[in-house]
Amino acid sequence: MSMSRRSRHVLLSLTLTLAVIAGLQPVAHAGPPGGHPDDSADTVSVARARVATEVLLESYDQEKAWFPSSWWNSAVALQTIGDYMIRTGDRSYVATLDHSFETNKGPFPAGERSTDEIYGNFTSRAIDDAGWWALNWVTAYDLTGDQKYLDMAETIGEFMLGFWDPSTCGGGIWWNEERTYKNAVTNGQWVRLTAELHNRIPGDTAWLDRSLDAWDWYQASGMINDQGLVNDGLTDSCASNGDTVWSYNQGLAVGAPLELYRATGDPELLAAAQRLADAALGSELLVRDGVLTESCDALDRSCDDNQKQFKGIFMRYLTELADTTGEARYQDFVDHQAETVWADDRDSSDRLGQRWAGGTSAEHPNVFDWRTQASALSALIADVPQEAPGRSLSATTAPDQLVVMPSPGTTSAVRTAVQVAATSDHGRPTRVDVRVTGPRGWAVRPARTRLVLPTTGSGTPARATVPLDVTIPAGTADGSYPLTVTVTARPGLSWTTRATVQVASSVDFDAGSTQEVAWLWDAGGSGLSQAGSRFADGTSRFVYKLPFPAEATSAEATLTIDNQYVVALSGDGEDWTVVLQEDEEIRDGSNKADHTLDLTPYLGDDKAVYIRVTDAFTADGWGGGVYHVTATFGTD
Repeated sequence: MSMSRRSRHVLLSLTLTLAVIAGLQPVAHAGPPGGHPDDSADTVSVARARVATEVLLESYDQEKAWFPSSWWNSAVALQTIGDYMIRTGDRSYVATLDHSFETNKGPFPAGERSTDEIYGNFTSRAIDDAGWWALNWVTAYDLTGDQKYLDMAETIGEFMLGFWDPSTCGGGIWWNEERTYKNAVTNGQWVRLTAELHNRIPGDTAWLDRSLDAWDWYQASGMINDQGLVNDGLTDSCASNGDTVWSYNQGLAVGAPLELYRATGDPELLAAAQRLADAALGSELLVRDGVLTESCDALDRSCDDNQKQFKGIFMRYLTELADTTGEARYQDFVDHQAETVWADDRDSSDRLGQRWAGGTSAEHPNVFDWRTQASALSALIADVPQEAPGRSLSATTAPDQLVVMPSPGTTSAVRTAVQVAATSDHGRPTRVDVRVTGPRGWAVRPARTRLVLPTTGSGTPARATVPLDVTIPAGTADGSYPLTVTVTARPGLSWTTRATVQVASSVDFDAGSTQEVAWLWDAGGSGLSQAGSRFADGTSRFVYKLPFPAEATSAEATLTIDNQYVVALSGDGEDWTVVLQEDEEIRDGSNKADHTLDLTPYLGDDKAVYIRVTDAFTADGWGGGVYHVTATFGTD
């Protein structure tokens, strides 16, 4: 039977699990030791960042080695994972970065990785897309010391250099190959990248000269307005267009002179970075009630897939400024973002949303996907001290959302698991106590387990997984019920996580709602549209699992769906039959309608039916979108 990515990860680790429970000592991954003695807030910050990274990686497509359907967004998400590893000493995902490098360094036709053709070496007609990949590979070089990453970043830099054009506006990098726009993001990247290359290439002078020239041009371009905020770009007449102040442009404007300051030691460059950061923190255009807020975060608006990642880029460079200056105002802001995200912008599956201060509306709900996860993860990474604590403890459940459609008068059973991760600042194993509690009358086995995790002083955590069998009493009313897992280790480490069991007698949910989460078996890189649908563009997909009760002999489902959909059904999540397909390239939702599907032929031994939605025309980015799902079943 098919299973979600997190479930696959858990079950693949059961052999290790049983060994750990038995007290054996598998070999831990190597990594650098931690830093200063434990502080409870610091150990929690590491655990939060680790859990959020694990959730982000659930959306990583192992086959294509990216985060589905977003080329430049994948570069930023991968760099965030690199930031996490550098900050915490956890080296769990070095192979993931390398896999992405080796898989994606060649050319791809339009529609395969981007709507644009990818020329090779992570370049395309979108110059800023190439810039994000270059910055990512510099981070990979800093993490590993592997020269191939720095060489690739320099290759991308040489490609971008071809779009520096003094004949228009006196300088600056063009945003695209057609040379239609000079903007803040591409030029902020350029200053930062050229300074990074200089700082890592022994004996360089050429990249430093380019960086200094670019910074002089950037400051004089007019994109930085009188308030010290960065507008989006320049008009055809080379004046500021006064367009939206986005957090990522402001962040790059902080990070660019900061890297140049490292290259030159010029205090004016550090002062410039601080002026730009202070302008952001003091502006209601970017900060509301102390929380970093994009203009599209308003409750009557929605952010598109690009804008979802902007705030994380700002936090990356503000964190560097806080580290460099030691200024309390920057560190206080960083701490507040992390606390707010964790308290107000986290759902029951530890997904992090778009609106860091929380808040949602029926027409413009707060969105939780891998892009918002990567962005908010940067806030959690920022809260980890420069010298990460050597000890930490965390736990997650997988699956963390389960659905039961019980048969009348009989008990029901589900299985989940808890994965425990720990690091130590010594070479001794870590003993962990795991306690699980459920609603009154429910049985959870085991309710208590003691583990010995083979921690060795590495920043990379030792892990173990404990399967949990849950029995639900007959007659349990419809509703959501928590299983609470608390893990503790001496001295003073503790972490609590949850799984939620949804008991349901019928299927009825809106896409993107909290009710949808339990039915969503595999998000598969799908997204949520501003119109209220879950959509699958390009090679992405999503799968709903409907676990009908044992007495079901027939079933049907009704999907409200539009655009370029392909709907397939399965009884095991592996063998699929296409039952519904749009054969026209509909891009405006004009074919939105209810379609009823006969699920009866797919009722297998366990009575679960899987519904998969993909894109009928993978090259154009208008895949199938589902708004609402209902299902009913019959018995003989």
